[in-house]
Amino acid sequence: MTRFDFCDAHRHLGSMPAFPFYGGPAVKPDSRARATIAELIADLDAEGTERALVIPNYGVPDPAVSFSFNELCVEAAASDDRIRAALWVSPLPRDEERTRAALALADEPGVRALKLSFLLGGDPTDPECRPMLDEIFATAEALDLVVHVHTSPGAASDIDNVGALVDDYGHHVKIHLVHFGGGMSGHIKLIGSRFFSWIEAGKHVYTDLSWAIGFAPHWLAEEISRRGIGADRVLFASDEPWGDHGAELAALRGAAGDGELARLAFRENFDKLYG
Repeated sequence: MTRFDFCDAHRHLGSMPAFPFYGGPAVKPDSRARATIAELIADLDAEGTERALVIPNYGVPDPAVSFSFNELCVEAAASDDRIRAALWVSPLPRDEERTRAALALADEPGVRALKLSFLLGGDPTDPECRPMLDEIFATAEALDLVVHVHTSPGAASDIDNVGALVDDYGHHVKIHLVHFGGGMSGHIKLIGSRFFSWIEAGKHVYTDLSWAIGFAPHWLAEEISRRGIGADRVLFASDEPWGDHGAELAALRGAAGDGELARLAFRENFDKLYG
């Protein structure tokens, strides 16, 4: 694969404050977080990344921090044609005003996605979250945006819960399931049947393999080959600064080889989703 021959469908922008996670001292685990557009562009140049979807950084349990990075991501997309922006949104009733302010930016040039994560609260199946979820997905449908959703094992982000969004909205809205379930149970549920069943049912579901456990990329590639579907639904993503670009690139290259899956996952699927 040559320089500038791949696109990154998931990386973050914005430097968060230190926080005392898990009762320990205040720390900054995202040590490679980029605070400026210039730093982001320097990374893209050094990596050879052709284009990237840039998402507000998050992790500190204060959604105001992530909402504050929305305008930075929009500015980044306006400053360089290689960059596409995602906007941080929340289905929580207490975040309604900030989410509506984010949705007001959704038609800005370069905005291609809305980012949902239930790590900071809420649940895809909670009736209290449904009104704002309806509004978020209606905006995505009206503007042809992707809804980018974090997945990880257990609690609200488990694929058993996040999958409800695919069931309820996936016929009309493109949904990008980040981390392909995020762990052993999610990988097995998705590769074993659910990912392919959604595709066969006409759901607009996509995924990336950042954070994937070692067996998952190879097994997914084998199942895509065996079933003859799914190659057009997988994207490369680094999840920088929480992921490691080089490691994620090597993992997907090793599983995808140099055939159709590689061609689609590293570039063409990004073109289709994010332009």
